[in-house]
Amino acid sequence: MVTKKDIPEGPQKRGANVKAKIGRPAAQGTENAGADSPLYVNSVEKAMKVLMAFDGQRRQLSLSQIAALTGFDMSTTQRFTYTLMTLGYLAKDEDIRKYELAPQVLNLAYHYLSSNDLVRRATPYLQHLSQETEETTNLTILDGTDIVFVQRIVSRHVLNPTVVTGTRLPAYCTASGLAMLSVRDSHEVDDILGRTDLKMYTPYTVVYKSRIKERLARFREQGYAHIREEYFLGDISTAAAVTDARVGQVVGAVNLAITTARWSGDAEEKRHADLVMSAARAVSIQGR
Repeated sequence: MVTKKDIPEGPQKRGANVKAKIGRPAAQGTENAGADSPLYVNSVEKAMKVLMAFDGQRRQLSLSQIAALTGFDMSTTQRFTYTLMTLGYLAKDEDIRKYELAPQVLNLAYHYLSSNDLVRRATPYLQHLSQETEETTNLTILDGTDIVFVQRIVSRHVLNPTVVTGTRLPAYCTASGLAMLSVRDSHEVDDILGRTDLKMYTPYTVVYKSRIKERLARFREQGYAHIREEYFLGDISTAAAVTDARVGQVVGAVNLAITTARWSGDAEEKRHADLVMSAARAVSIQGR
């Protein structure tokens, strides 16, 4: 039975609400876990809120705009923006009296990527997969209810050049997200879907929980997820989960994306599936 919670919103514009926030807090309902601990430093949270006020749609912000977005008073906002500017994480355009993120912010992403063992292991396989198919390949991880791109090898046929490392997309309507959800237990899946804003990004987005879970069972059985135009129109995507036997869980997904204009038929699905499953197995850690 379809419940009121299952009723989707209307279709969205192509590529609407692409989240490109590196270091964004975990999904709603989990971001304040541990905030009551005496070890929790509120000033660090406030500094991060100032940085996260800037996104792709708000490149430059005035002091009053930062205050409004963070909920801080002007005095607090001024102290944190000054400190972050002094540390090199914010820059200020004195002519228009607005702030923007500074290159120092990229150091955080660089240190994460350069020290991440999963990214190191996967990159050669993503490069090989991209060369073999001449298509875009990705490595993603699951963070809260979203997938996050942590490595991306872009081909000349790429459909969405605005999707970069650090971009966040909803797990329930992306091949990578569905591949990772398909190998998680039902309680985890229910929790993630329960915290997700299930809405239609294209006319083809699957938003009913019952149908999503049916697909997950099928994807689990076949070993890969395959979807067409569910987040971006014109995009067909195939993904397989990367696992780590040492911790007994899924740690990421290898994804291959192709445009509908280059799609040559259903036989292409099997070829892509075999390739991404092979790459995912190679990146996975089988045991000690």
